[in-house]
Amino acid sequence: MTDPRTSPGVKFPPPLIFLLFLLAGWGIEQVGPDFTLGLTEGLRRGLAIILIVVGLGFDGLAAGQMRRHQTAVEPWKGASNLLTDGLFAYTRNPIYLGFALTYLGFAVAMDSPVAVGLVVPCLIVVDRFVIPREEAHLSAVFGAAYEAYRQKVRRWI
Repeated sequence: MTDPRTSPGVKFPPPLIFLLFLLAGWGIEQVGPDFTLGLTEGLRRGLAIILIVVGLGFDGLAAGQMRRHQTAVEPWKGASNLLTDGLFAYTRNPIYLGFALTYLGFAVAMDSPVAVGLVVPCLIVVDRFVIPREEAHLSAVFGAAYEAYRQKVRRWI
């Protein structure tokens, strides 16, 4: 087992988790009944674009903030600084929130209700198997400062 003081020990890249769930939703739709979201093409495209842009915006802002503070963006690397401002003042996981919004944008663009529905189990996987490792690492590295932050800011939104 990985020492949480040196690394979160995340074994599977979270972007790949989101991608695999999205592809699973698309694949199920290819072999199953032809369901749609029931949105007009214009509304579907507009919603997809908004979700993707907002999601990528969250990811870019959070990753940029992490880089400016010289802490690892990659969840399998150890954190060197505790971020508590910017997007991190509102959610402890702005990048995963951005991934979820981007995922939903692509699922809407694909007109895939199965992929939209699979965002829930995808988030459960991230919430139960990725984030606890990261939180254990942050707690081991930053101690009381992280615990105070954790009590103040929600995990998601």
